[in-house]
Amino acid sequence: MILFRKFRVLILMVFLIACSMHIMIDLLPKLERRSSSACSCSHTPSEDPQNWAKHRAKPGSESGWPNKHTLRILQDFSNEPNSNLSSHSLEKITVGERSEALKRFEQLTGDEKRHTARDSALKNAAVMGSRLSALFEHPLYTRPLPPLIDEDTLFNVNTDIRFDPKAAENPEWNGEGKDGDYAPTGEMSSDSYPNWLRFHIGINRYELYSRHNPVIDAMLKDLVSQRITSVAMKSGGTQLKLIMTFQNYGQALFKPMKQTREQETPPDFFYFSDFERHNAEIAAYHLDRILDFRRVPPVTGRLVNMTKEIRDVTRDKKLWRTFFISPANNICFYGECSYYCSTEHALCGKPDQIEGSLAAFLPDLALAKRRTWRNPWRRSYHKRKKAEWEVDPDYCEEVKQTPPYDSGTRLLDIMDMTIFDFLMGNMDRHHYETFEKFGNETFIIHLDNGRGFGKHSHDELSILVPLSQCCRVKRSTHLRLQLLAKEEFRLSALMEESLQTDTLSPILIRPHLEAMDRRLRLVLQVLADCIEKEGYSNVVEDDLLVEGLNTGTAPQR
Repeated sequence: MILFRKFRVLILMVFLIACSMHIMIDLLPKLERRSSSACSCSHTPSEDPQNWAKHRAKPGSESGWPNKHTLRILQDFSNEPNSNLSSHSLEKITVGERSEALKRFEQLTGDEKRHTARDSALKNAAVMGSRLSALFEHPLYTRPLPPLIDEDTLFNVNTDIRFDPKAAENPEWNGEGKDGDYAPTGEMSSDSYPNWLRFHIGINRYELYSRHNPVIDAMLKDLVSQRITSVAMKSGGTQLKLIMTFQNYGQALFKPMKQTREQETPPDFFYFSDFERHNAEIAAYHLDRILDFRRVPPVTGRLVNMTKEIRDVTRDKKLWRTFFISPANNICFYGECSYYCSTEHALCGKPDQIEGSLAAFLPDLALAKRRTWRNPWRRSYHKRKKAEWEVDPDYCEEVKQTPPYDSGTRLLDIMDMTIFDFLMGNMDRHHYETFEKFGNETFIIHLDNGRGFGKHSHDELSILVPLSQCCRVKRSTHLRLQLLAKEEFRLSALMEESLQTDTLSPILIRPHLEAMDRRLRLVLQVLADCIEKEGYSNVVEDDLLVEGLNTGTAPQR
């Protein structure tokens, strides 16, 4: 009997110890949050994650933020390389305030180093002289456009007509005020239109934007500084993209960071399952501008607060419900898409800041229709099958006999796009678009460049097949490529200088810049082989004589 009583006491003691441990474990996160809030950190979450549901719905509401049980289920930490760059394990966090503050300080120091390097590089460029400015003053970059008539502009704007917000069904259209907000106004002249609208008005048959248009730089600054008023997921596509609307009613496509700049695409990845990189979108815009194509919509980088600028302003419930807290106390979300939209591939902040690219929207399809064309050299997008052009060396002869490639400049524009993609290493060019108003006599738009700059150690020669099969190129393109191969206008140096102006600089690491120089030499070698085989006049189409340009001297405007 005594032994039985002692056994009951022992069981009671074990039970009390277990209860005490559960209470301590439950109180531990609260104590950690108090200790972490006591230290001054460079980046802290915008608000306590526990209060998210209070801003959205009442407790117990099915449409509200996921409850505590749901959050624990969702806390599968991402295996994305960029998701835990500043994350620390739970065990490391409990070491104390001193170690946490030290780690935060080291992270802040890294950011300061990055900005200091960018500032010093810009100062050095100003002292030594800008290669980019010298390039844009070269005769090849100053040739004028043919005279524009009404049929050559996307929109015909009468500058004498005042803009009426009510006519545009925007009763809340505002004029910018002193405090950065927008106050109501009755009418606006074309000069006072928002920069995104002035960008749209400037599109014509030959270019998306002019070479020295100050509106483009102003619009890029707007994309970085304007307040984000709403966010929604873009439908279609294989990976997550967000449509962001700003306080001046402009819109941009946001691609969040998925890989660090140092990471290369794994060699076993197929081109159609590769990540879409935000820095590739930014670099593609700058490369397109240096090549003087001006067929990529303007793109800039921005550091976005996932809490205040995405979660709190979105009305997309499907997007909102995918937010969760990682085990490292970082804010994460994953949205909905075909690939990489799950908790295993979530996008996580540091702790709620995330990089991304913002590409300016083109005019709405209801105002300016675009036609989508299948790229003749489209890949099979299959693990085993090959496309026809990969097995038929005479494939280009068939393309040359097929409209719209049998006349005009469309085939030559495809060669421009081929060179552009090869310099980036982009294998994902399945379609392209043109503005329907201009018919077949217009440029092609270089959209969706996120799968470029994936491998700096490998040159994908199959991207150059259209050029080697057709052996055709514009003379202006050929001369610019030769110019960019010279030491004083080296492509890598020009790209480095141009990319330093972006807020997320550095955009590309040195190996990617050097890879472009190497690939440029390969392009020139392919063209040299074509000229040797078929003759200069049969390979190089002289588009400069058509416009009456003397490349030796600057043209008169």
